[in-house]
This record gives sequence, C-alpha cells and structure tokens, in this order.
Amino acid sequence: MSSAKVAIVTGAAGGIGAAIVRRLGASGVRVLGTGRNAEKLQALKDQLGSSMVFEFYAADITSDHAPKAIVDAAIAAFGRLHILVNNAGSFNFGPVHITTDDMLDEVLGISLRAPFRLCREAMAHIGEGGSILFIGSTWGLYGTPGGGAYSTVKAGQIGLMQTMAAEYGPRGIRSNYIAPTVVRTEMTEAYWDLNFFRRTNHELTPLPRECSTEDVANMVAFLASDEAAMVNGQTIAVDGGVSSTRYLSPEAIGR
Repeated sequence: MSSAKVAIVTGAAGGIGAAIVRRLGASGVRVLGTGRNAEKLQALKDQLGSSMVFEFYAADITSDHAPKAIVDAAIAAFGRLHILVNNAGSFNFGPVHITTDDMLDEVLGISLRAPFRLCREAMAHIGEGGSILFIGSTWGLYGTPGGGAYSTVKAGQIGLMQTMAAEYGPRGIRSNYIAPTVVRTEMTEAYWDLNFFRRTNHELTPLPRECSTEDVANMVAFLASDEAAMVNGQTIAVDGGVSSTRYLSPEAIGR
C-alpha cells in the first residue's frame, strides 16, 4: 500500500476546490473529491489524467447519509484518511431582515451542519499527523453589511475549528481555518463588477492584485503538510491585508 497521504476535499469541482485538488496532488496527496455534480467531477478527473491519483464521490453534502458515505468512499478507495478540507459553501448572503428561513437553512446546511457531521465521521479514521481544514472567509472575521447568514456561518466555522483544535490536538490532529478575501470564481462572478463589491474589496486591500484560487490552495497545501506541524487552532487570512489594516486606495480617498 502506498504511504501517500489521503485527503477528502468537498466542493471539489468548483474553482477553489479544483485548485486545492491540483495543489494537493502536486504534493503527492491522493484525493477523494466530492460535490453535487457528477459530470463536473468526472470532467475534473479527466483533466487531471495521470498527473495525480483522484477519485470522486458525487453527493449532496447536506443529505443525512452523505457525510458517512463520503468518508466510507475515501476509505474504500484508499484505505485510510489524513486530511479533510471543508471547502463546499453557499454564497447566499443578504441583510438579516430579508434573509428567509430557506436562505438561512441552505447556508447553515452547507457551511456548518455538513462540515460538523463530516468532521464527526472523519475522526474515526484520522490519526496523529492528520489535518482538518476549513475554507472560510474574511466575512467571518469582521462585521460586513449584508453578510447575514453567510457571515454567521463563517464565524461559526471558526468556533468549530477552535473546539476541534482543543479536543483533538492531544491526538496529534491539527485543525485550522483559512479566511480568503473574495476570490473570482463561477460562484462570485455575477457580483464581481458591482460597485459595492469593488469598493468593499478592491479599494480596501493593500496588495494591488486579486486573490486567486491558487493562493488559497497553496495555504491548504502548507497547513496540511508536516511543515505546519505546530500550527493548530489558527485562523489565517489570505486577503492581502484587508482584514488587518485600515487601508484605503488612492481612488477611494480621492472621492
């Protein structure tokens, strides 16, 4: 049996998820990707070809049976599990007063209930040296007008991560949270050029470039590796400084 590490990546067929899969594969990690769309997962597998070992299991992560089925699929494919990347999410946001129960349930189900249940299933198989990662958002670090349920669950993920870091750290299992700024993907494309989006992201970011899917994937690869063996319980922003500075672009100041 190969000694390569094995990872589960949720939301694997999306922009950030696919980048994470590729980056882990470049590090020699074998990946079980999951998502709702089997065709997209198959397309990713075809694109990867022989560049890495990738298998997938299509499932609605919010369904009651999905977490156990996903973990079982990884064990069936590879015999073990070392890394869990909770990446799947819903970019459904809006002010609290217009957030319906359906909106709330969708975001809670995908971004908090499903990761919680997936972590619960994974803990039976992940041992010393393992890594649990949450792909969150800077919107979970500070108050954002219109954040609503989205910001709420991203902050909730931090609480889950910190609890797991304390609970399972003694077993040598590390838990960490990655908080990217908004990344241009299929999920965010419709919002990208809106004035609100531009002003609350680009004009507040010191670094003069956008955050890429590869930026997030590189942080995942580091935190999942033995090089991060002493990093546990941390929230790490991949945001060009937007969450830790009071920067305003010259264009914003000039208004």
